[in-house]
Amino acid sequence: MKLPKTIFVNTFTGGLVGPSIPMVGPVANGGTITAETAPGCWGPMITPSFKGGHEVTSPVAVEGAVPGDAIAIRIKKVRVTSVVTASGTMGFVEGRYTGDPFVSRHCPNCGTINPLTRIEGVGAEAVRCANCGAEVSPFRLTNGYTIVFDERRKIAVTVNGRVARKLAKDAAKLMALPESSCQNPVVALAPADISGLATRLRPFIGNIGTTPSIDMPDSHNAGDFGQFLLGAPHEYGITKEQLENRTDGHLDIDSVREGAILICPVKVPGGGVYVGDAHAMQGDGEIAGHTTDVAAKVTLQVNVVKGLKIGGPILLPPVKDLPLLARPLTAAEKKEADALAKKFGQTALEDALPIQMVGSGANLNEATDNGVARLAELFQISREEVLNRVTLSGAVKIGRLPGVVSVTMRVPLPWLKKVGLIKLVKEQCSS
Repeated sequence: MKLPKTIFVNTFTGGLVGPSIPMVGPVANGGTITAETAPGCWGPMITPSFKGGHEVTSPVAVEGAVPGDAIAIRIKKVRVTSVVTASGTMGFVEGRYTGDPFVSRHCPNCGTINPLTRIEGVGAEAVRCANCGAEVSPFRLTNGYTIVFDERRKIAVTVNGRVARKLAKDAAKLMALPESSCQNPVVALAPADISGLATRLRPFIGNIGTTPSIDMPDSHNAGDFGQFLLGAPHEYGITKEQLENRTDGHLDIDSVREGAILICPVKVPGGGVYVGDAHAMQGDGEIAGHTTDVAAKVTLQVNVVKGLKIGGPILLPPVKDLPLLARPLTAAEKKEADALAKKFGQTALEDALPIQMVGSGANLNEATDNGVARLAELFQISREEVLNRVTLSGAVKIGRLPGVVSVTMRVPLPWLKKVGLIKLVKEQCSS
């Protein structure tokens, strides 16, 4: 049977990723996934029926993908559809969750586990238990804002309380929540602690990748958020060893944007590519813990890379996003380097191109160690050599605090050829 070259997906998993979640497809190898995505973070966080902090799309199987392969995801388009969103720093409300407010929530009044809810009015207490009517959100915005976007999705401005409350009355429509989305719209909370701040849009995808080999909350598919699952007193509690089943889909790296290629490990048959948590903009590090979550229309092209066994994602960002030292040398720089080498009797120069290895862990040090170890394992070199190469011709960039980084290193072409990456890396560096 001929497989479809394009699959459209606009259904969601309710906050989970893993092998128990039914897949759509498969789509043909080399085919396209178009997705209508829902906002991540705050909407799902104030929707207690969810069992994770995001609302990602149903996973799509890719033809021929088996564990031990990788899937190259070319991000062709990220178009923001929301007109307004809201976000900010968070606090927990005790007595409304067990162990983890992102996963195991309950009504403080009637005790219903992961209760269905409704929105009543606007403001911080608008989320109500559908069973008893009690205010039920396990989170509070400790400093929040409502932000609007222009028609071209180029400029954004935060608004005052009067405007925020007016927008809150039509929150779901203005956020462009997809028809199948079940989250409560965060704009209904009408936060307005910062008003009149103008900034730029630079859309990217915060949660994108392949299905982990155990079920877990979608927001916890990373080495930092995954720490909340270790020994947790709910059904998704895991051991440290089980955390290695993750695929680090929850990246929050702002270079995972239009024009990038993300290469993800396959840990279940079909791979199970999913996407969500698009952001309008974010400074490196997502230091507030959350940023501008938006609905978006996303187009991805997927290709299986046979036999590429990787511990976590490899990012090939747009060249202009690369750290200065990692950017490919220009023809003039190569000429100068060749002359310098000959002057001192060095007979050969490496021909090398950059990749970014994602690392995650409980904190930035552990995340960096994880990225370094993944590079060393992939290219069968020592950790010390990775450290030197990254220092001389790369960098470590913070994706998200507390523990997601990208470790950038220029890699000799023969090494890239040996592992099957040379074609993709050359394609990206010439684009």
